[in-house]
Amino acid sequence: MLGTYGFFGWIVIGAVAGVLAKWIMPGKDPGGCLVTVALGVAGALLAGFIGNSVGWYTQGQAGGFIAATLGAILILFLYRLLMRRR
Repeated sequence: MLGTYGFFGWIVIGAVAGVLAKWIMPGKDPGGCLVTVALGVAGALLAGFIGNSVGWYTQGQAGGFIAATLGAILILFLYRLLMRRR
C-alpha cells in the first residue's frame, strides 16, 4: 500500500484527509495540526488497508482518497469519544 505513494505521499494524503475530516466535523479538539495530520494518516492507512483487502478499489484510484477522508472522519469520531470520557 505504501509503495504507490511513498511515505511522504501518505503524509500529504493523510493531511488533506484530516483537514477535510476536521472541516466536515468541526469542533474543539486537543492537539491542533499535528493531531489532525496523524488522524488523517491513520484514516488513510485504515481505509487503504480495508478498501484494498475487500477489493473496493486499487491503489491510485480516486476512491482511495474518498475512503481516506471517510477513514479520517471515523478516526476523528472515535478520538472524540475517547477524549470525552477522560
